[in-house]
Order: sequence, then C-alpha cells, then structure tokens
Amino acid sequence: MKTRKTLVAPLAAALTLGLTLTACTVGDTETPTPTPDATDSTETSGELTKVKLQLQWLTQGQFAGYYAALSEGFYEEEGLDVEIIPSGGDIVPQDALAQGEVDYAIAWVPKVLGSIEQGANITNVAQIFERSATLQVSFKDAGITSPADLAGKKVGSWGYGNEWELFAGLNKADVTDFELVTQAFDMLGLLNGDIDAAQAMTYNEYAQLLETVNPDTGELYTPDDFNVIDWNDEGTAMLQDAIWADADRLASDEAYAETTVKFIKASIKGWAFARDNAEDSATIVTEAGSTLGASHQLWMVNEVNKLLWPNTTGGLGLVDESAWAATVEMALGTSNETGATIITSEPPSTAYSNEYVTKALAELTEEGVDVVGEGFSPLTVTLNEGGN
Repeated sequence: MKTRKTLVAPLAAALTLGLTLTACTVGDTETPTPTPDATDSTETSGELTKVKLQLQWLTQGQFAGYYAALSEGFYEEEGLDVEIIPSGGDIVPQDALAQGEVDYAIAWVPKVLGSIEQGANITNVAQIFERSATLQVSFKDAGITSPADLAGKKVGSWGYGNEWELFAGLNKADVTDFELVTQAFDMLGLLNGDIDAAQAMTYNEYAQLLETVNPDTGELYTPDDFNVIDWNDEGTAMLQDAIWADADRLASDEAYAETTVKFIKASIKGWAFARDNAEDSATIVTEAGSTLGASHQLWMVNEVNKLLWPNTTGGLGLVDESAWAATVEMALGTSNETGATIITSEPPSTAYSNEYVTKALAELTEEGVDVVGEGFSPLTVTLNEGGN
C-alpha cells in the first residue's frame, strides 16, 4: 500500500494522542473550552448535584440531546446541575473521565476499547448511537460503489481513531493496494480532486458537499452527483457515540451510581425531545454556542436522529450484545496500514453495563416517555449554500 503521509501512528501513540476526533466544520474557528481542573464535581450545589459531561467535539447538533436536556430543564428535574464541556481535538474525553476530571464522557466505542486496554477503567453505561454515521464518498464518475473499488485509489481518512471502519471494510474486501491520504476535517480534498474517496459523517461532511456549488452547473451539488459507501451496509459498522462512566466509582460510590441513572434518564429524555422537536433542538444548540449555519445545524440534528430512532434494542441506550460483540471482534481483528489493531485482547466485563440504563428506561416508560420512537419520521431538510 502506498502512503502519502502516515495516517495512523503506531498503536500506542495513536491511542494516546487523539482518539477523540470525530467530525467538524469547514471554517469553524470556535475555541474549545478547556477541561476544568479535577474537582469533586458530584458535590451538591444547594439541592442539585454538580455533574460535568465531556463531549468529544465542539458544540453542534451531534450532541443535541444533551443540550436539549440542559435547556429544557430535564437534568434539573433529576436534581442535577450539569456542565457540558466541548472539546476540539485537544481533549480525549475518555482520558478526562479516567483521570477524574469529569463525571461522564461521550466517545466512540472502538476508541475507548483501546484506552481501556491501556488502563482506563471506564464503562459504557448507555449506547446512544445505534447506527454508524461514517461514510466514504466519491464522485459518481469515479465508479466507486464498494470497498473493493477502492483498490488503486486515493483514499482519504482523518485518522485519530476514526479510520477503523474504513480499514475493516478494506480488510474484508482484501484490498491492500491503495494510497492512504491524510484528510482534513472538510471535503476540499475530494472537491479539488486530491482524494478519490473521502471520509464523511452523514451529519456533517456529507452535508458540506451538498451545500457547495457545482462549478459545472452553478447549482448546489445533489446526492446524484456522488456515490456513498455506508459501513452499515457493508457489515463493518462499529458502535459510535456512547455515554461512559467511571467504573471504579460505579462499584464503590452508591451516590455516583444513582446519579448515573438520573443522568442517563435526563439525557434520553433530551434525545426524545430532539427527535420530536428537531427545529427547536437545532436552535438550542446554536444558542449554546455553535457557529454552524442554520440549515447545516438542522441537517445535523435530523441526521443524528436517524442514528437513534427508531431504536431496535428495546429502548434508547441499551447496549446490543451482538453489536458490541461485532465491534469487539473488528477491534481485535482489523489491522491498519502498520499492521496494528485497536486491541490485542478481549475487553474486561466492566467495559459496558446495561444495569443503569435499564433503570432509567423503566422510569421513563412509567412516565410515558417514548424511548423507542417506532413512529419516528425524519424531516426533509433543504440545505442552503454554505449551510446558512
């Protein structure tokens, strides 16, 4: 395999450097909020328990449910005073959690599996994204419709732990002859012809393409201009955004365990609100500090909703054992261009637990909250140039 630039450092470095990065936006110049110094953030403030939530990226619709729960008072109803801390690539959320700087963190499962193997004792207590949002996108005339078609092509990826579904697809298709290109967190490499197939999230970079003017037509690009490889369809999708908690504290601190149930409950209620009120949720995220354009933000919330709803596990947040096993199997068996895998042995039994989310779902169901969303119907969002 030819490599223009080494995308993934040797495993130890890769897992400690930047396993938190997901997707961002062209021209986004927000300054990430630094992680506060470690404190006992579960101390009570009056009658409310202080809680710190570490995101894995900047404020955007990817995290609409948490911002909705905060804005609509769902956390406060559960007796929680929640501080949402954005990232921006400078913070690895699972590390911040493992080091006691925050109480909960949002991160992708394969990234955290690597951190757990290196000593982070944390637990997936709610699997929020049921489906993967990662795509490989190419122009229609490139003729790339499957992983096998990536042979001999310039294939873009961000790295930083976001590349493993791509490598799982390449491994499965037995593709080894390709040029790996380090991709910026935008789609300019594809648009400029430097990349044949670019990495994109359904809720972000793919939208960036559709809000760009096609110079040949003077109109915005449309889905008909592109081919998309969806890792859900290829059988190499891995579990993404989940809520992670401190395993040691869950085992030893009854108050923290109770807070975990309350936090999950309010968060799921926030996601149900985002499902039923996508426009309002997009506004809430914007008012929380996102600089994304209005149509892009609404697209993002709508696409994220598709990853959650309808839920097929019996309730949002339940970890599906088969999906977990598939992610672990790929984490063990998928090799990158250096031959490294995410993990070298099975994760401990504490890597995930349905105990807390089951309690939260029971309370929500009793209160009449729809935690499955069987009747969910996504919006039809019209993107404007530049996402405005």
